[in-house]
Amino acid sequence: MYLAQAFAAQRRGEPLTPWQVERRALRPHDVLIDIDFCGVCHSDLHQARGEWGRQLFPMVPGHEIVGTVTAVGAAVQHRHAGERVGVGCFVDACRHCQPCRAGLEQYCQQGMTATYNGLERDGLTRTYGGYATAIVVDEAFTVAMPDALPSDAAAPLLCAGITLYSPLRHWQVGPGTRLAILGLGGLGHVGVRLARAMGAEVTVLSHSPHKQADALRLGAHAFHSSSDFGAEPQLRGAFDLILNTVSAPVDLDALSGLLRCDGTLVLLGISPQAQSVRATSLIGQRRRLAGSSLGGIAETQDMLSFCAAHGIVCDIERIRMQDINAAFERLDRGDVRYRFVIDMGSLR
Repeated sequence: MYLAQAFAAQRRGEPLTPWQVERRALRPHDVLIDIDFCGVCHSDLHQARGEWGRQLFPMVPGHEIVGTVTAVGAAVQHRHAGERVGVGCFVDACRHCQPCRAGLEQYCQQGMTATYNGLERDGLTRTYGGYATAIVVDEAFTVAMPDALPSDAAAPLLCAGITLYSPLRHWQVGPGTRLAILGLGGLGHVGVRLARAMGAEVTVLSHSPHKQADALRLGAHAFHSSSDFGAEPQLRGAFDLILNTVSAPVDLDALSGLLRCDGTLVLLGISPQAQSVRATSLIGQRRRLAGSSLGGIAETQDMLSFCAAHGIVCDIERIRMQDINAAFERLDRGDVRYRFVIDMGSLR
């Protein structure tokens, strides 16, 4: 067993405070990772505040983890001490169902094991995340960090990056694709960079007109700001694919109207409220409404290699672990460009 210093929410809605996490003794295929950096995802805020479904407290958030392997189990074959690795949003899956066999562990039919606020495969043992100095993970659920990627600015790629990369690959985005990304935040800003590197024609849709300069700096070809995109005649039927990254209710009928025939609207952000779309918004032009979540381990490794080859990282603001509650407040106000990343050296 290993003791790690951490910050945890002890109860629903309470500020995060110092805590100690007991990490399990190494199993044969486990690796012990000293965490160097951990990104702060908007979902960390929602879960620490008890706003999403079942929450298990005390809770140590964090699923955008980059660190260094310091010890390995007796049967570990693919990791070694001193190696820089990443851990994303899940740390296990059943490994036997059809999605798992296809490398889609995020869609495990028995449910993936979340990096935090979850239970291990025994259904009893709690998982605690990366707001800590160390973590123990099965080597099969780690990824190698390419040398070209800096640990701090690459950490959010393990959630924000793969959440955008997976649908871009699934819907075969490339030269000639007319793509719109709704929302320029932690997800959207890296999505613009990824889509541009794939050769797409990228438009950013935002309710915040002051983000235009950033959208163009990140590589977008066009930017549109409106409270009602459906009322913009130049946008009707303009896009092959729309990725909705915002975690708030939006007008799905209006967004569907921006798709060409056979276009697809993909939901990535999780709204706290139920949303609906009229059948007539889809059937007239054979449009599709879809969802996408994360990516499997192999696809996450591919994403990191792609980012290394194209020089893609996230825009970040490094913080100390002790400043996490202030960072949560700023995140709630949208006051970050575009991802907080915790320097875990502040806990040592």
